[in-house]
Amino acid sequence: MSNSSDFDLIVIGAGSAGFSAAITAADANKKVALLGHGTIGGTCVNVGCVPSKTMIRAAEAVHGTKAAMRFPGLFGEAKVENWENLIKAKDQLVDGLRQKKYVDILPQYPNITYVNEGAAKLVTGGAKVDKSLYSAPKIIIATGSRPSIPDISGLDKTPFLDSTGLLALTSLPKSLIFIGGGYIGAELAQMMARFGVKVTMVFRSSLLPGTEPEISQNLSNSFEGEGIKLFNRVSYKSAAKTKDGVILTLERFGKSLQLQAQHLVVTAGREANTNDMSLEEAGVELDAKGSIIINSQMQTSNKNIYGAGDVTNRDQFVYMAAYGAKLAAKNAVLGESNTYDNSTMPWVVFTDPQIGGVGLSEAQAREAGYEVKTSVLPMDQVPRALAARNTNGLIKLIADKKTDKLLGGQISAPEGADSIQTLVMALKFSMTAKDLGATIFPYLTNVEGLKLAAQTFDMDVAKLSCCAG
Repeated sequence: MSNSSDFDLIVIGAGSAGFSAAITAADANKKVALLGHGTIGGTCVNVGCVPSKTMIRAAEAVHGTKAAMRFPGLFGEAKVENWENLIKAKDQLVDGLRQKKYVDILPQYPNITYVNEGAAKLVTGGAKVDKSLYSAPKIIIATGSRPSIPDISGLDKTPFLDSTGLLALTSLPKSLIFIGGGYIGAELAQMMARFGVKVTMVFRSSLLPGTEPEISQNLSNSFEGEGIKLFNRVSYKSAAKTKDGVILTLERFGKSLQLQAQHLVVTAGREANTNDMSLEEAGVELDAKGSIIINSQMQTSNKNIYGAGDVTNRDQFVYMAAYGAKLAAKNAVLGESNTYDNSTMPWVVFTDPQIGGVGLSEAQAREAGYEVKTSVLPMDQVPRALAARNTNGLIKLIADKKTDKLLGGQISAPEGADSIQTLVMALKFSMTAKDLGATIFPYLTNVEGLKLAAQTFDMDVAKLSCCAG
């Protein structure tokens, strides 16, 4: 076994979290070993955020021509004419961003040594890759996650797609069954339906179960309105291959149900990449799901080893991965005591309508002991939505009844993913509902709905004239 020169920090994983940690340490003039495995860039740029969002936009373009018929006198129609060209364009975008945002960045940091010769394992004093040993006093693990495969009888013998496989299909399928109703399944199912695919979704509880009930129901109605079949409250019995595709057997409300499609798509969440890394031997504790447990300063149960990103038991969003990794690097190599804070962390789902949220839900606020008041504003009370002839959606705000302080909120609306940042700032600076309702917003914007939702706590906004209040 050959020994490398000593480093100040070893970062295992070359995705968004790994690069964030490595660059932060390098900027502090520290010597970093960045140990990658597989394609540089991690999930987001290669098989997650970037390829899915460009394909979702393409599907929106197809759907938008049909949506034009909301306006009297208009007719529109579009369809997928060349699926291979669409996939090729998606792959070119991914390749370009991976090159620009990852590969081309490395030469700008001579004190980062990038290694991509195999999977890393923890050893005393550092990490081993193949026959090479890399030593450092501190280590950050940022190995990300992979699709989780549910335990369904026969699934191991049944061909199925995960999100990566779906986005790599070289021909447009005729029909799909999605297992799972989380954000990945919701985004991709609607996308494929808008491309003309017959789509069915099945899930154990509800669509987007982590959202407010009103938000989940609104999206369910939207999906069904677009022809997507939804089966909630199911238990999975078996999966099998057929001559024409796959068959999935379920039980729902005590009755057996069989569904058939060309492909089965498993979007049942993700699990941490913690296998075969000798974590237990290194004293790194995992939770029941196999994720690395970290404290508020990104430290594992081994004080010299830190974790960041999807491999940990924290928020699985690329921007939080990069944020947490930066804190981990500063704490590890600079001796700082930065604390991870997700109290005003925004999250978004790129369905249509888009969904965004921040802070506490109503249930979480009540569980935390607050005396809660809520405001629910349908989008048909927002002038912008009326002018656009698209009133599908709602805004829900949560506030402390005693102090009027805003505690959280969720938006289901066009541009909801952008509008949520205004509520983030309101929570960050401890605004009350009255403060938000008194803030000046530009007229004929969807984000103005936040002002109206805040005013709805105390008044009937339907009685207001345009721009009043």
